[in-house]
Amino acid sequence: TGPRAVAAELEAALDAIGVKSSVFADDLLIDPAELRGKDGRGPRVFTPFWKRVLAQGDPPKPLPVPVRLSSPSGIASLTVDELALEPTSPDWAGGLRTTWRAGERAAQARLAKFLETTVRGYAADRDRPDIEATSRLSPHLRFGEISPRQIWHAARFAAEQQPAFARGIDKFLSELGWREFSRHLLFNNPDLATRNLQPSFDAFPWSQDAAALRAWQRGQTGYPIVDAGMRELWHTGSMHNRVRMVAASLLVKHLLIDWRLGEQWFWDTLVDADPGSNPASWQWVAGSGADAAPYFRVFNPVLQGEKFDSSGTYVRRWVPELARLPAALIHQPWAAKPLELAEAGVVLGRSYPAPVVDHRHGRERALAAYASLRTSD
Repeated sequence: TGPRAVAAELEAALDAIGVKSSVFADDLLIDPAELRGKDGRGPRVFTPFWKRVLAQGDPPKPLPVPVRLSSPSGIASLTVDELALEPTSPDWAGGLRTTWRAGERAAQARLAKFLETTVRGYAADRDRPDIEATSRLSPHLRFGEISPRQIWHAARFAAEQQPAFARGIDKFLSELGWREFSRHLLFNNPDLATRNLQPSFDAFPWSQDAAALRAWQRGQTGYPIVDAGMRELWHTGSMHNRVRMVAASLLVKHLLIDWRLGEQWFWDTLVDADPGSNPASWQWVAGSGADAAPYFRVFNPVLQGEKFDSSGTYVRRWVPELARLPAALIHQPWAAKPLELAEAGVVLGRSYPAPVVDHRHGRERALAAYASLRTSD
């Protein structure tokens, strides 16, 4: 059920008891209805979409905090405690509580800290999972604890105050633009999480491999950068964006497992599982979506790890069984000599799995599958 359907259902329920309601694009920079072409369709490519958004100028400034709020009569409500939202038996949310602090104040504090320090290096460092180089605002955006318009105006103000931060802020706002783009795609395609935006992918030869899917979900693929990300996800409810792309590519392209299964897993485990960004990003990786990655782009998980986690800090944190391997081997432990493995306490296939699929074989198999799809068009 998409946001539009939920809004329509809520509006109908309120109307049935005589309560008037209005709908606003409150978690967007611009209403999707304002960016439709002559054919009635919304943009399908990010760059022209973002240019049109920027051409509109700054979005309206957020309204001041209301002096008072009046609750409508005739609507029963529960307290947060009565909703019993947190798990108890078993309580699996310990890592989430340690990692996140919910609420508007926490969101504003995180934004302020990011704009005061981290954003300066954002453009250069945002792809590194081994350091804190991103805003980590996505869960707060997901649950409406902060709005994109609040972020936009705070960022613009910071750029005026600190011109040296302008490059990082522009890149940061363009990433906010990708969230916006995904939401507009969802507005125009309510079934974004279940239907290929490119119908040709309906014939893609997906593999039914429950064991490989399970290994991926548990962070036991044998590719350290992917396993680190999947374990971080399970423990904290989050995963660095670069690692998300690498993990998704491994599932969809190396293992040929339907992107929808990955999207469902992320939806169940991410604290920032956005109804637009999550499926749009999975379709981007698969090649079935709007403005998608080309079919021949298959991430090499070893090279990705070596490039963005060169010292192995990220992998050591989340895959501790490899912690004693040197940086030159930590992203490909199977390349280590027997003595090197023994000194690090690693037994491939026992303490840490061998790769679930060889990279070269997986890439060739993926390219063949995509080629067959293109040939059948």
